[in-house]
Amino acid sequence: MGTPSGLRRVVVVGATGNIGTSVVAALDTDPTVGEIIALSRREPPVTSSKVRWERTEVQDDDLVARFTGADAVVHLAWLFQPTHDPVVTWRNNVLGSIRVFDSAAEAGVPRLVHASSIAAYSPAGGDRPVGEVWPTHGWPGSAYSREKAYLERCLDAFQARHPEVGVVRMRTAFCFKHASASQQRRLFLGPLVVQRLARPERLPALPIPAGLRFQAVHSDDVGEAYRLAVHATQVGAFNVAADPLVDAEVLGELLGTRTVDVSPRAVRTALATAWNLHLVPASPGLFDTFMRLPVMDTSRAREELGWAPQHSATAAVQEFLRGLREVAGGRTPPLRARMPGGRRYELSTGVGQRP
Repeated sequence: MGTPSGLRRVVVVGATGNIGTSVVAALDTDPTVGEIIALSRREPPVTSSKVRWERTEVQDDDLVARFTGADAVVHLAWLFQPTHDPVVTWRNNVLGSIRVFDSAAEAGVPRLVHASSIAAYSPAGGDRPVGEVWPTHGWPGSAYSREKAYLERCLDAFQARHPEVGVVRMRTAFCFKHASASQQRRLFLGPLVVQRLARPERLPALPIPAGLRFQAVHSDDVGEAYRLAVHATQVGAFNVAADPLVDAEVLGELLGTRTVDVSPRAVRTALATAWNLHLVPASPGLFDTFMRLPVMDTSRAREELGWAPQHSATAAVQEFLRGLREVAGGRTPPLRARMPGGRRYELSTGVGQRP
């Protein structure tokens, strides 16, 4: 495990979302971190004297000036929407990320921690866990997976050009917390989901796509993993997920209801119809990725970073479901429980057509 060292300044790009708020909170409670520069498109209320917020667009603003003097840059900025206009997400997520990488090198930042994802991995058959050497070509039918995989190749080239920068890639499972529930409802489920009625235990049976299983982790545990990665001397990729693996049986126990297998093809067809009608924001390509994700081996993060999740995967999912029923939110603009204009505004934007 790398030895923690004092950091005068850490810059967090994309500091107001689900993971960003947890990363900032973890760094804020770290006495060895002097100052946190939190960059975001929408400025939240300041909650700590150690945190300085700056409104920033990764596509346009002078990032070199913002990064100069930093000991580390943590890059989390990402647009999930609009799913109906992948050019917009590509410009922000891929071209914006490349600007972050190049600006960090130009500013002389010695450490770059990038938010990759389990979705960057190529599909793998079965439930045998894969390590960080598993291919990262993603699933080509999903914009999210394509973008995450492409940035892995960009970082390969970046490391060859800039060996002086220690690059860390955090490949996380699905991240949940109570305060992110409303944001995730807006991003993936859409305005037609009535949160207070999200009670699967009232159903006689819950339909689950056959073969579904996924890994989850609490966002605050992810924030701690990033804090450790900022301090550590190790570079490379780290898989971040908690136990147990969530499958239909675990979901049934978690939700207090019986589950019944349904055809993934039928689920995809229904989702594609709803997405094409702008009724849900999650694309059928994202569903394809979800059904093909490998199971990650998290040994390296546990052994080399000294990371250990404080919440189980089921506890993280439970917290999200409770937050969904309670219409929970956070203090930052992306995590608000209710957005200006409410669900009427969500519908007016085309549900996945415009951010």
